[in-house]
Amino acid sequence: MIVVISPAKTLDFESKPITKSFTLPDHLEKSMLIIKKLQTFSQKKVSELMNISESLSKLNVQRYKDWNGDFSTKTARQSILAFKGDVYIGLEAETFKEKDFLFAQKHLLILSGLHGYLHPLDLMMPYRLEMGTSLKIGKAKNLYDYWNEDVTNFINQSTEGHKEKTLINLASEEYFKVINKKNLSISLLNIEFKEKKGADYKTIGFFAKKARGYMASYIIKNKIEKSNELKNFNTAGYSFNGKLSNSLNWIFTRDQAE
Repeated sequence: MIVVISPAKTLDFESKPITKSFTLPDHLEKSMLIIKKLQTFSQKKVSELMNISESLSKLNVQRYKDWNGDFSTKTARQSILAFKGDVYIGLEAETFKEKDFLFAQKHLLILSGLHGYLHPLDLMMPYRLEMGTSLKIGKAKNLYDYWNEDVTNFINQSTEGHKEKTLINLASEEYFKVINKKNLSISLLNIEFKEKKGADYKTIGFFAKKARGYMASYIIKNKIEKSNELKNFNTAGYSFNGKLSNSLNWIFTRDQAE
């Protein structure tokens, strides 16, 4: 069983790392090609490309300038500890023990506009590049085209030796689109989280993102390797809603946010 989540815009390269274990991303050469193109862009072009403010574009232009493929723990950080958005608040990787990191390394992937995908212990340097950015690289018309084959192929291979060959989708729609569902050779299970609003249940972005992190943490800390065990997930008041779910899409709901 393999789980995919999205990265985050907010980064943490200041706090003290809690593990010395690390690996390197699988496709650094392809990442470098993206960086080399971004290094040719002016601050104004970066701002327009990513629809970000002047201060953010200035920060990221400097990041592209500083970025290099010579990763070390002095200049880079494990991806699972570097990202600090809503999903990662729910994930709470800072509470992981070494056995949790090792399980996550085999069962969790972070999708990435710059790297295609990152293993939790893969070192990364600070960057901002969303998967939906309209950036042409070589013959690839955009980042989806650029990373599609690499990401899909790796996911197909990643469950070798696992107890169950299933992809658990805890990623946002923007990032999950990089996976070619038609070419998946393993089962796919989409997970959604909804809040009760009146007589209906609705998806609320902030809560849904944190819930994805909660479930990823639940899987890692409980060493879950079979999807059916996810029906026992009850963090933050969520529970499996069989009435709203089907075989391909499982819905977890709660009546009141905790």
